Amino acid sequence: MTGICIPTSADIRIEVAGRRVAVVQSYRVEEEASCEVVGAIGSNEPVGVVRGPARYRITLQRVYATDEAISDGLRFHELRQFSLVIAKPDTMVVFSGCEWERLTERAEVGSSVLEEAVVLAAVRGEYEQQEG
Repeated sequence: MTGICIPTSADIRIEVAGRRVAVVQSYRVEEEASCEVVGAIGSNEPVGVVRGPARYRITLQRVYATDEAISDGLRFHELRQFSLVIAKPDTMVVFSGCEWERLTERAEVGSSVLEEAVVLAAVRGEYEQQEG
């Protein structure tokens, strides 16, 4: 029996204006769709449901700022409208329009680590990885 191969992440990173500012050890994505009930004139009962835009909640574990971002004075809590990129061997998933919902920081001397961060994203795009 052959097993199904699920591509794993090769790189998880936070980008601001296309520049990598942090790397992430692990993530979990929850997608929540909004829906509206549709009624009809003269009917007391709904006749259907229309799906609205999705909202994405991404929980990140162990977020490490890059050395360059640290030297530039990066403060995670000040980041606004950033992108989260999850690179897989064949595809790249990009969450854009991201905002923090919650940040939990824990660090040792000399390091800058967010233990857990919850991000809300407006848009999810999936793109083929370009070779080379």
